[in-house]
Parts: sequence; C-alpha cells; structure tokens
Amino acid sequence: MMEERELLPRLFRTEYQKIVSVLSYLFGIEHIEIAEDIVSDTFLSATESWSVKGIPENPTAWLYTVAKNKTKNYLKHHRLFDQKVSVALQQSTSEIVVPDIDLSVKNIADSQLAMIFTVCNPVISSESQVALALNLLCGFGIQEIADAFLTNKEVVYKRIKRAKDKLKEANIKIEQPGLAAINARLETVLITLYLLFSEGYYSTSQNTILRKDLCAEAMRLNYLLIENVTTNTTAVNALLALMCFHSSRFEARMNDHGENILYEDQDEKLWNRELIAKGEYYLNKAATGTQVTKYHLEAGIAYWHTQKEDSTEKWQNILQLYNHLLVLEYSPIVALNRTFALSKTSGKQAAITEAEKLNLTDNHFYYSLLGSLYMELDPVISLQHFEKAWQLASSDADKSTIMKNIERLKSAKH
Repeated sequence: MMEERELLPRLFRTEYQKIVSVLSYLFGIEHIEIAEDIVSDTFLSATESWSVKGIPENPTAWLYTVAKNKTKNYLKHHRLFDQKVSVALQQSTSEIVVPDIDLSVKNIADSQLAMIFTVCNPVISSESQVALALNLLCGFGIQEIADAFLTNKEVVYKRIKRAKDKLKEANIKIEQPGLAAINARLETVLITLYLLFSEGYYSTSQNTILRKDLCAEAMRLNYLLIENVTTNTTAVNALLALMCFHSSRFEARMNDHGENILYEDQDEKLWNRELIAKGEYYLNKAATGTQVTKYHLEAGIAYWHTQKEDSTEKWQNILQLYNHLLVLEYSPIVALNRTFALSKTSGKQAAITEAEKLNLTDNHFYYSLLGSLYMELDPVISLQHFEKAWQLASSDADKSTIMKNIERLKSAKH
C-alpha cells in the first residue's frame, strides 16, 4: 500500500502530461478539458484497481492501455468530434472509426513539442503561459502552482482558465511547429522555460522538493527542444547550459534550516560535477553559431560561478559578461548583480558608487549588497542598510540571512 501511495503521485507527475499532450494533439485545443478528464479518470481507475488487485507488472503500460480504451469508448459514444474529423473518422456507412491512440515515445515527444508552442503563444500573458505550462506540460496541480507563485488556488485557476479560453478564441492549432512558427515563437518559448526555471531556482517557497521539481521540469522541456532538429538552436543550448550550471549548486545554496547560503560560503563539495560537465557541453554547442543571446551571456556568468577559485581572471570575465548583458538587455537587477563583480575587480568603493547610482530603494537585495560592501568600510552605514533590507525582505530565508549580518555587526560594536 505504501508503494502504491508513492508510485501513483510519481507516475501522475511523469505520465499525466504526456497522455494529455497526445490526446490534446488528437482532439484540438477546443477539447483540451476532455483530454484532461480522460487522463484524470485513468488515474482514478488506477487508484481503485491497484488498491484491490495490487500494482501491475508494468504500471506505465497499464495506464497507457486504460487511457487508450477510455479514449476509444469516449469517441464511440460521443459525436462531438464529427465536424472536426468527420472525414478521418467516418466510413460511408457513417460508422465512427476510432483513430489509433499513439502513445509511442516519438509521438509523445512530438505532441509535447506541439503543446509547448501552443501554450507559449503571445495571445496569453507570460505569467499565464508559465501557469498553463506547469499544469498542462508538467502535470502540476492547482495547489502546487499556487504554492510556487505564493498565491491562492483561485488566482491560479482563473489564470489557467483565462489562458485556455484565449487560445480557443484565437483558434490556435496544436501542431508541429514549422520554421515560420519556430522563428516567430521560439523566443517566447524560451522566455517561458526561463521563467519556469526561475520560479524554482529563485523561489521564496520553503518547499524544497517543489522548487527542485520546477527546475527539473523546465530542463526536461528544454531538452525536448534540443532533441528536435528544427528547434535545436544555439539559444536553446545556451539556456540548457544556464540551467545545468545553476542546478549544479542547488544543494549548496540552502542549509538544513531553510536559510540561504551566500555564494562565498557555499561548500564546493556539494556542487554537482556531472551537471557542471553537462553545462559545459551545452555551452560549447551554443558557441557554434554567430548569435549571442542573453542566455549565452548568463550561461557564461553561471559557468564562472562554478569555478570556486577567487581569481582576477574569473571576476574580470564575469564583469565583461555583465557589461555585454546590460548592452543587450538592460535590467536594474542585472546592473545590481554586476556591482558585486565590480567590487572584486575594482574595489568596494567603486562598487558602492555604481550601486548607489541605481537607487533601487524598494529592493532588499540593493540594501543587502550595500550592507555587505560597507561592512568593513563603515559598519554604522552597513548596519543601517542591513536593517532596511530586513524590513523590505518578504521571505523567512532572506530575513534570516540578513539578520545574521545585523547580529554580527551589533556584536562587533560591543
């Protein structure tokens, strides 16, 4: 019974979205809820059957067989799809011919690729794309998505429903992306995957398992793009490299109490060398063309952060990459991050001058950075900045990290 309780949620996470993608690919966007209902009913049948008869020898094959049968039964007893596929499904006698439900590895991959480009359509907002991707492509439940976004179920439910309605209204087709669609929408797809990964990696949620799952799903979907010849671009490889480098330090970024560990204090032995090697592989693949995207530059910065040695070469490279990134796509947060690298190459006073120009007075990272830079130069000003950072920080993990610096400065006064 324990094995079943652990197995079904795991299979739901890995197989639900695969079967939904295949059925949605078959039915079309207008009948996406029917696909979801059939797959949900399949898992309900598994819960009922396995608790009585035990877990089958091949649970995944069992789910696929039951899903196929439920789909065929639905099509036989409902004429909902007559107009959409009347030529394909009907013989001259008007008897419905049920199409093959292809759950092969290749068709699952093709269906999921088609779904990625459907979900990442500019007719819906970026936050709705991420929510819909988590739900349809990754098998996350409404509550899990609410936890990831630190919001409530009602907000997420409305966001997903609105996104589906807009896709239907725009009559978006679920189809393999051609070159025109790839050129037009691949950037949107990459932004969605980037945001999806960021929800996990930079999440303020204390649910570590959830955060890792978000990152893993973003990497899985990114890998689907790499496996397809038409979407295997240098930008796609650069984004996967970035994800690999960041994920390699996941275990070292937080202690057992859920508190953040600053980069300089991380235990290098906890870094995942296999992921770093994969990141280097995909970064090399990304360097084969002439295109340089923000993912290339961010992956380069993340690569240098996997080199623990505090060398001049390392920080000069990081600073140059930040300079290129700011020219390509300016962001105040990127400019703020750059000042840390500047402090390593040009000293803390130069970094303070640059940081204070940004004047990000509503951001706790701004005050935390200034607090760190002033710590040795002027402990009184440093303490003021850390106290302001603590007031602005929203997560317990951030507040705890800041409070340690406040206590350290206060104890040094006595």
